[in-house]
Amino acid sequence: MKKYIIESIQELKNKVTWPTVAQLQSSTILVAVASVIIALIISLMDLGFDTILGEFYSIF
Repeated sequence: MKKYIIESIQELKNKVTWPTVAQLQSSTILVAVASVIIALIISLMDLGFDTILGEFYSIF
């Protein structure tokens, strides 16, 4: 178990390629913008369905 932990730590230090701060910032901005766009699309769809179903139910 001890050998496994030591080898895991060594692998994380030496073999894993970690992103730079600039890469992390650009990825974070991309995810934030994409999340806002998707939230707006879903909100518009919800508003549209609410309007359509409201009109449909008012007929009956």
